[in-house]
Amino acid sequence: QILNAAGRVMAPQDSLHNQSHLHYYRSIRNEPELPFKAKVIFQDDYLVVADKPHFMPVTPGGKYVQQSLLVQLKQALNLPALSPVHRIDRDTAGLVVFSVRAQDRNAYQELFRQRLVEKTYEAIAGAPDASSQDLVFPLVHRSMMVEDTQFFRMRELAKDAAFNSETWIDCVSNLSSNTLPIDPSRQHPKSLARYVLKPLTGQRHQLRVHMNALGLPLMNDLFYPQVLRGADEPDDFKSPLKLLAKTISFQDPVSDTPRYFESMRQLTALP
Repeated sequence: QILNAAGRVMAPQDSLHNQSHLHYYRSIRNEPELPFKAKVIFQDDYLVVADKPHFMPVTPGGKYVQQSLLVQLKQALNLPALSPVHRIDRDTAGLVVFSVRAQDRNAYQELFRQRLVEKTYEAIAGAPDASSQDLVFPLVHRSMMVEDTQFFRMRELAKDAAFNSETWIDCVSNLSSNTLPIDPSRQHPKSLARYVLKPLTGQRHQLRVHMNALGLPLMNDLFYPQVLRGADEPDDFKSPLKLLAKTISFQDPVSDTPRYFESMRQLTALP
């Protein structure tokens, strides 16, 4: 299932030319089916904005191809050139913006490279007093993030003047947790709070790593502070990561109009 740029199937003996492009179509036997679909909240000639559920990857990867958000939208909307201009974690729910036309893709991606996009996330984690640090909100957390020895995780280096990640964080409300079911394996704090996070940079797992560094790991985070689930273990759809890409706004470089989108999903303190 390897084709050249003209759509011709490539054989093992075919020669490759410098600067040529190949398209690799991967199929998975017995691909797991996710029990939910994404919702398109906006579509015009330039953009598609989807409100992604937890557990759904934005692009094909691992054990998911047909179930990925990109493949589902291409098929449902009949838009073969559709491409995401940014990504969020599979474990994170919320807004993902796609470029409809191939010729516009770089202009939208450049907005993210130049940090001209304002993104707001919501999260649920332990209340500030659950941290051993003396935290005063709102605050800005900066650090140098690098890939961990476990390739699927990120970690912070010792504090230094240099940093490559920055997040504005505020605690906006306390949540009653005395009615929450207790799961000893998750070690949830006794009291929870709702946070608003605005990433000023876009490192992988940045919000999860920054909240964990504050001593406030996100509720149901299976990677931070420690790995609680193996790659081959099934997802627990009843306990999603409490992280939501809530709003996104920018000046459209193609239509030259202001864009603002808001997720319709809501985070609750329930598992």
